[in-house]
Amino acid sequence: MELKRIRPLRGPNLWSRRTSLEVEVQCAPEECAVDSVTGFEERLRGLCPGLSDLRAAAHHGSLTLAHALEATLLALQTQAGCPVSFSGTMPTEEVGLYIVVVEYSEETVALAAVEMAHTLVESAWQIPTSSEPSADEPDAEAMINTLREMDEDDRLGPSTGAIVSAAVERGIPFRRLTSGSLVQFGWGYRQRRIQAAEVDATSAVAEAIAQDKDLTKHLLHAAGVPVPLGQPVKNAEEAWQVAEKIGLPVVLKPQNGSQGKGVTVNITTRQQLEAAYVAAAVKPPVLVEKYLPGSDYRLLVVGQHLIAAARRDPPFVIGDGSKTIQQLVEIVNADPRRGEGHATSLTKIRLDEIAKSCLALQHMNPDSVPEKGRRVLLRNNANLSTGGTATDVTDDVHPEIAARVIDAARMIGLHVCGVDVVCESVQRPLEEQNGGIVEVNAAPGLRMHLNPSYGKGRNIGTPVIAELFVPGDDGRIPVIAVSGVNGKTTTTRLIAHILSSTGLCVGMTNTDGVYIDGRQTDSGDCSGPKSARNVLGHPHVQAAVLETARGGVLREGLGFDRCAVAVITNIGEGDHLGLNHIHTAEGVSRIKQVIVQNVAPTGYAVLNAADPLVVAMAAESPGKVIFFAQDAHDPLIVAQRARAKRVVFVESGEIVAAEGPIEHRLPLSQVPLTRGGLLGFQIENTLAAVGACWALDMAWDSICEGLHSFDSDSKNAPGRFNLMRYRDATVIADYGHNPDAMRALVAAFNALPAQANTKRTVVISGAGDRRDEDIRQQTAILGQAFDNVVIYEDACQRGRAAGEVMALLRAGLQGASRTTHVEEIQGEFIAIDRGLALLQPGDQCLVLVDQVEEALAHLQNRMTQG
Repeated sequence: MELKRIRPLRGPNLWSRRTSLEVEVQCAPEECAVDSVTGFEERLRGLCPGLSDLRAAAHHGSLTLAHALEATLLALQTQAGCPVSFSGTMPTEEVGLYIVVVEYSEETVALAAVEMAHTLVESAWQIPTSSEPSADEPDAEAMINTLREMDEDDRLGPSTGAIVSAAVERGIPFRRLTSGSLVQFGWGYRQRRIQAAEVDATSAVAEAIAQDKDLTKHLLHAAGVPVPLGQPVKNAEEAWQVAEKIGLPVVLKPQNGSQGKGVTVNITTRQQLEAAYVAAAVKPPVLVEKYLPGSDYRLLVVGQHLIAAARRDPPFVIGDGSKTIQQLVEIVNADPRRGEGHATSLTKIRLDEIAKSCLALQHMNPDSVPEKGRRVLLRNNANLSTGGTATDVTDDVHPEIAARVIDAARMIGLHVCGVDVVCESVQRPLEEQNGGIVEVNAAPGLRMHLNPSYGKGRNIGTPVIAELFVPGDDGRIPVIAVSGVNGKTTTTRLIAHILSSTGLCVGMTNTDGVYIDGRQTDSGDCSGPKSARNVLGHPHVQAAVLETARGGVLREGLGFDRCAVAVITNIGEGDHLGLNHIHTAEGVSRIKQVIVQNVAPTGYAVLNAADPLVVAMAAESPGKVIFFAQDAHDPLIVAQRARAKRVVFVESGEIVAAEGPIEHRLPLSQVPLTRGGLLGFQIENTLAAVGACWALDMAWDSICEGLHSFDSDSKNAPGRFNLMRYRDATVIADYGHNPDAMRALVAAFNALPAQANTKRTVVISGAGDRRDEDIRQQTAILGQAFDNVVIYEDACQRGRAAGEVMALLRAGLQGASRTTHVEEIQGEFIAIDRGLALLQPGDQCLVLVDQVEEALAHLQNRMTQG
């Protein structure tokens, strides 16, 4: 079994709306029917005990090693703690070649897991030579542990994860910007960002104040919030002087510390203070504060509300009279809730130098055996990150304490704030019990509130998201996805132009580049998911129009989770056939309809009623459908009108948008793109664009204004039927590259005014990655409509040998009814010049460009030279 290709599909894709790993698997003949191989499934199950039923993976068909890989890859991830469930194995047209698709939650984990699954399946496939286990046998348990560690390292932490889950619950899109906790919610100008539990509205000034514990204390004191006495010091001698001044016991901690690092509490002697100073001075300066008796509480404020409260207790063990402290810690750490870092609800207790110092204060060490029932502290601070526990007390907090901590958060300027309070009880005001606020945290951990050691877990993510987005706001901007075989780039540009004409800042991607508010920010073929994500991440964009090509969907999936409008221009006979196991127009249709399957329930699919494969996509749309067609009498258009559904069509030389008794009309003579209604394919593109803008409920006058101001020149639509004049001859530059496009161009030329003696010339090359028959068919079509054919070879032959494409194009001209003159030229620009040289006044020339930008510049230069 060979893994030929592995693709992470990072967005909705051909197989699922979930992130998935697509693996192309080549199986040998004997690996395509493993049902009869004795002991294979038992050996694999022995290596991977959590394996599901392989027969189910094969859907009761012939079981192959590809199915075994699928089941093993899914099992490894689930046993590592990844929340995945979807998988499938599909045969291709090639014997022994399968596509295995398995959902993933973390890409790095899935990529490692697929190699491990391959190893396990290959090992099980090898017939053992003895009954004894081999020393080389793979260790699935070790693999799963490795994957679990990778998952814990890579997945979002509990704080960030809770906020992301709340956003997903509200339908707000999110994008992880780094491998850490920086996350973007929403799109374009409506986006917001968080870093763990810190929101983007919190200023750097507020964060700096919160990090400076002494400054925080002064500001809170000025606002009437109870705080302990204290001041920063530069050395241990000064620390002792301050301690004597404010009175023992005291607390020492770094002035700019976090997570309880370097904090020592309840210091009563100079010896303890000097040791505590060494621990705190790791991150100077050091703050000396009056020790407040009582319990340690963390209160969480979001916006102007107290959301949660927890009592934090330091790590400890209870003696049993027989075990050492080291052994007791090991027993406590065996609790499955305890882990490393922040991935679990509790953190393992560490017997480090700080713990040993704490034990020394109690006249003990790790080898000591405490008497039965004795409570032995292992740290003086109660942070969860150092092994402490949390008990939820949210419902016990006195209103006066809630008011004080809210004041504290507002005084510092924090939108999400963890306030540390020390007092005897949260059921009485701080002033009554000599309690106080000892610290304010700008990026508080939420783990103790989400999943406390004891008591009720609190929903923290929802109020944080409510702080970012008001009720009903999902952070989305209108996203219009455009796909199809022909016309998608022109349609994309036209939709973007109409939206821009209303004053919106529009982000657009297409095969020519990325454009933000009309300015090109990237060049080349940008019709894939990466460019889509870049547009949606731009802070100025108010609407996005995204050409969505086949290649990007196959390679990575969509760059968005759903769209407001999905437009399918046409499928026809398809294109790019023979690539990526797509050999039929129906196969092309399945790829193109991915955007239709991911229309929002409140959105629209805009579909070509004259194309049966496009019509069939209507059943896949979660939203409504707008059909368009040039023929007002198209049966589907007539049926939809009878049902009072939205349709767009042409009637009596006018574009008509109808819904029940409501009709909007615009004469084609006022749409320059259609050349007064002469160009049928541009009429279709216009109807699709009208449907898309109408789906967004744009005003009809705004749609008309946009259509009227758009022309298919080389600026608005480069390479899309750009009309030029050369020595009284008509020259058209176009990027058409498949048989359907050739038919549309021939129909357009037939509609152009011409004299009886008008000669037609076409300059053409062919894309080497098309099938032989598709390349031949292009010139077969053109040979019926053009007198002169100039064939040239592309700069890139896409895997073809030199001269191979030109030979196929010439072969297509055999039996041509109109072509009388054929030339073969090396080089696009030389071929263009030769085609222009053949023109006489009144003639017509079609230049099918390859390098669009460069070829158009060359043509413009020739036009000016005359």
